[in-house]
Amino acid sequence: GKDYVRDKVCQEYKTMGKEDFRALTIIMNSKKFSNATFEEISHLVREIVSLAETCCSENASPSCYDDGSSALSEKSCEASSPFPRHDGTSGCCVHVGLERKLCLAALQHPPRELPRYAEPSGDELCADFAKDPKGFADRFLYEFASDNSQAPLPVLLGSARSFLSMVSTCCMSPAPTTCLLKEKLQRKTLSLLTLLSNRACSRFTAYGKDKMKFSYLTTLAQKTPSASFEEIFPLAEDAAEVFAQCCDSVAEDCMQKKLSEHTAKVCSALASRDERLAECCKGKNVLQNYFCITALQPAEAPQLPPLQPPASERLCSEDGALHALRYMFETVRRHPNVPDVFLSKLYDASKEAREQCCAAKASSACLDGKKQQVRPELLAFVAEADELCSLYNKLDFLNFKKRVKEALVRSAGPGTAPERLAELAERRADLAAHCCSANAPPRYCAQQVGHEV
Repeated sequence: GKDYVRDKVCQEYKTMGKEDFRALTIIMNSKKFSNATFEEISHLVREIVSLAETCCSENASPSCYDDGSSALSEKSCEASSPFPRHDGTSGCCVHVGLERKLCLAALQHPPRELPRYAEPSGDELCADFAKDPKGFADRFLYEFASDNSQAPLPVLLGSARSFLSMVSTCCMSPAPTTCLLKEKLQRKTLSLLTLLSNRACSRFTAYGKDKMKFSYLTTLAQKTPSASFEEIFPLAEDAAEVFAQCCDSVAEDCMQKKLSEHTAKVCSALASRDERLAECCKGKNVLQNYFCITALQPAEAPQLPPLQPPASERLCSEDGALHALRYMFETVRRHPNVPDVFLSKLYDASKEAREQCCAAKASSACLDGKKQQVRPELLAFVAEADELCSLYNKLDFLNFKKRVKEALVRSAGPGTAPERLAELAERRADLAAHCCSANAPPRYCAQQVGHEV
């Protein structure tokens, strides 16, 4: 209700003070509206801070906050509103009062999956800071929170504060470059935590808990294909639980604590299965060890017998989802170069087939029909993705593009215009560059994969 929101805002404003409250408001709204412009975020932050400043004082009237937030929601609904644009705004504006406010408050942009912010060099950093320290801080908070919008709020806050403290300390020191290098080493764990949690939570938000298990199972199976389903599946369940608990948590150390515990489990279970992973587990910094594991390239595909799909009656049993997941795990082991952004097509097709057929009277016949209809197409899709990503992982980018163009010439035939071939080659190369890595952005790649493969 409205009193709860007012009390929460006023408590934060009084506890934090105006400047820290303002910084928090920039981060929260940049995180929420990650595709908004700096100017749009600045307008919104000014209004929110002004509302708190006016209505959280001792002598403010009881209706001050409610009246002010109503005026703010009116402004959001104007055609010339200076606030972040959102397709859902007009739908909210048909409501009135508290319903409209709650509707507007729930709006948010999809995450910005391809980061835009590049940290300037030490000299540039200090020159920008010296020109306008407050403006520099505001712009950094906006860029940083927009690029890492899926990282938990406490992680973003801690990392942003640490960065700005480093800049203000080092840019005023006699040797800024040396100071920045030293401080960056000091905040390496925090930087890694931000990067890793943003990646993981982007995937968790895009996939949901069950599909996240599949995604994580895929990643570990491709790095350690000699490990069994029984060894890897509990780790995938554990990872999905960590992200379910920590991605939206406001607890200060949830992500660092749980991710560190999870890394220890991965090392304990899989270090004996892969020398490279064992090397990753030797470091003293647990988050660095986790980063090292996530950065491992796929292993060579082991020699395994041809794969048979599970019997249809098993797919509709109580453990049907597990049988389907085990089959996908076996497929993944045989195609270590195909990241989960491609393989999620298998997951979606399997889930859809089980949902449609297990509710039917003749469920086994329905599933048999689906297998005959869909399986050849899916296996061809996986083989094509395997070829593309294997080539990308083996070659440098220029030779990769050359080979892609040669393959397109063979498949498209001699009559295809050179301009068309060049455009197709460019698109294929761009798809591979963004989507052939294990950390590929899930939403962006799902869209690109749909267009290209």
